[in-house]
Amino acid sequence: MSGLYVPQIAAIERVEEETATEKTFTLRPLNGDRLSCVPGQFILLSVFGRGEAPFCVGTAGQDLPTLDITVRRYPGGRVTEALHSLGPGAYVGLRGPFGNGFKVEALRGRDLLFVAGGIGLIPVRPLIRQVLSERDQFGRLVLLFGARQPSEILYRRELDEWQAREDFEVQLTIDVPHPDWSGHVGVVTTLFPDLEVDPARTKAIIVGPPVMYPFVVAACREKGIGDADMIFSLERYMKCGVGKCGHCAMKHKYVCTDGPVFTYEEIREIEEH
Repeated sequence: MSGLYVPQIAAIERVEEETATEKTFTLRPLNGDRLSCVPGQFILLSVFGRGEAPFCVGTAGQDLPTLDITVRRYPGGRVTEALHSLGPGAYVGLRGPFGNGFKVEALRGRDLLFVAGGIGLIPVRPLIRQVLSERDQFGRLVLLFGARQPSEILYRRELDEWQAREDFEVQLTIDVPHPDWSGHVGVVTTLFPDLEVDPARTKAIIVGPPVMYPFVVAACREKGIGDADMIFSLERYMKCGVGKCGHCAMKHKYVCTDGPVFTYEEIREIEEH
């Protein structure tokens, strides 16, 4: 993509409603640029006259003509509310992609445990898609995904497809009982007690609300998974995207340039400002 500081113009090509508060937007650069994105990277999107905000890329690969992002609408959120009001044919600005993303090469040959909570499934989804497209390059695959209630479960159609596969173990849970739910009930860590893993082979990819992280770390450690084998994507307010403004600084690390993907070994001693 052209330039780090000046957005390029992109057209909204398609909008798909995922839940009552999330939509997926397909964006196509007007200048015909092809995009290259690594799972776990993010872009900065401008809604003209409203502002700019970071969003995880939902599409990974090389030489892509379009880019997907899934965005939650926050009440009072200037950018998210304005974006959700737009439809196909509207124009937005793009900068990026930024960040390091997930190092897929380091995952090859390993068992992968994906642990996602809520909209944490958004950055995990392109990684899962890439892994499934190269299925023979990886060992056992397990996804543990938790949402507050059934209506907040993202990508239901794709989750159903994943659950139907014999080479991918997908377990879903919601936080509290609901009349429309007959599956597991409890926060995502309540799926761990019955989970068997080979800790010497397993990499855990963990994305969700920050409050979830200490409990997932403890659950992974109980299974014998080491700190260097726990991989997180951190949520921070990223303003410039290039390590200049300091909004996302955690001591000597910048989430926008050093991350947003870190191993737990890299961040366990860092106290956030």
